Amino acid sequence: MAASSSMAQALFAPRSSTPPFHLRSSSRNLPLLPPSVTSLFKASSKLHISGSRRSVSYCIKASSDDTSETSEAGEVFSGLKEKWDALENKPMVAIYGGGAALGVWLSSTVLDTINGVPVIPKFLELVGLGYTGWFVYRYLLFKSTRKELADDIEALKKKIIGSE
Repeated sequence: MAASSSMAQALFAPRSSTPPFHLRSSSRNLPLLPPSVTSLFKASSKLHISGSRRSVSYCIKASSDDTSETSEAGEVFSGLKEKWDALENKPMVAIYGGGAALGVWLSSTVLDTINGVPVIPKFLELVGLGYTGWFVYRYLLFKSTRKELADDIEALKKKIIGSE
């Protein structure tokens, strides 16, 4: 009997004035955007009122008068088109591209397989830490060896660029 009376009290008790959590509006807690940010956007607001629920929705659209991004993208695509048209052996380029994609997929598969073996990843991590320690000791610890490393990098740059 006590259980049924408490259930009746729960069913017929007056509701509190606070709405449930999912109906509460959190818009009053949101910070307003500074004028410098709001000038970048065109905002239109609509107020929808249906019954006792009120909601405000905003539609924010970005606007820009600068079209340099689209012109740069157009220049990149036109440059790629010119290079593609200048190629004589297009099927060979497609074969090389497919081979590169296959190589990336194959190496990813091999690395996933190696990563599945419990001991190998920790061993390779130790090898990497050991090599990093050796590199720091060999090239970065002393001033003379840092100069040697800088000279080696400059020689490699000249070799790649072709000025040597």
